[in-house]
Amino acid sequence: MDEPGSAYAAWIGRTEQVTDELCVSPALAAAATLDDTSTPLGAGAGLPLLWHWFYFLPRAPQSRLGEDGHPQRGDFLPPIPYPRRMFAGARLRLHRPLILGQPARREGEIRNVTTKSGRSGSLAFVTVGYKFFQDDTLCLEEEQDIVYREPGPPVPPPTPIDLLPPPDGAWTRTIVPDTRLLFRFSALTFNAHRIHYDRPYARHEEGYPGLVVHGPLTAILLLDLVRHNTDRPIVGFSFRGQAPLFDLAPFRLVGLPNGDRVTLEAQGPDGKTAMSAEAELG
Repeated sequence: MDEPGSAYAAWIGRTEQVTDELCVSPALAAAATLDDTSTPLGAGAGLPLLWHWFYFLPRAPQSRLGEDGHPQRGDFLPPIPYPRRMFAGARLRLHRPLILGQPARREGEIRNVTTKSGRSGSLAFVTVGYKFFQDDTLCLEEEQDIVYREPGPPVPPPTPIDLLPPPDGAWTRTIVPDTRLLFRFSALTFNAHRIHYDRPYARHEEGYPGLVVHGPLTAILLLDLVRHNTDRPIVGFSFRGQAPLFDLAPFRLVGLPNGDRVTLEAQGPDGKTAMSAEAELG
């Protein structure tokens, strides 16, 4: 059962404000990383949904990085001691696109902190809300779920199988998550978490069988599957991570449109759902 994180109750309601010029260069670098040659990107263009994750980046000094590569906690985010961290899910509502080349402001708030004890050990859940503004106009709202947990037993590698055919009318794409893709995405998001590029650390310190695919990368690839298969605007998106993906084998994206919604899955090489998501079309 979840319980209020009483040790971190003082962090609930804590706020931060970050500004960014929304320069075009990060969007162009992201497009190159994602093999996107069709999205118009220049000053005055709308930023694709989720690509705001390439902006408003934390810039912790090197001396304030932990052993795992994450910035030390205790400023905006509470100082939860559990070493394994996962961006577990989010819910987003788009009011209007952020415009490249125009200053923007992100306002963040810690909305809740809860702790839980179970068979896998102790966990802590942090809910963070963000609002994004340009010219004092609300453009985007986002609520993130971040999970911290104690070390656990090693994670076994997935056993590849022949995936079942996708449903009729589904959109699909196969992703090869090689080290080049993971490195470039880490660079784009200024993310030094070693599980994404340091194989000995990922295997021997955190118990993973290979390098871990970034949850935000998987979410962006799922939403880009929608963007590249329909001209309708995307006004809402939510996702939930269910299992890690690794650089050991390709994985498959599946999107099934149904009226104003698209249900989405990232399927691991073992056929299991690694991430589920839903996009809402305008």
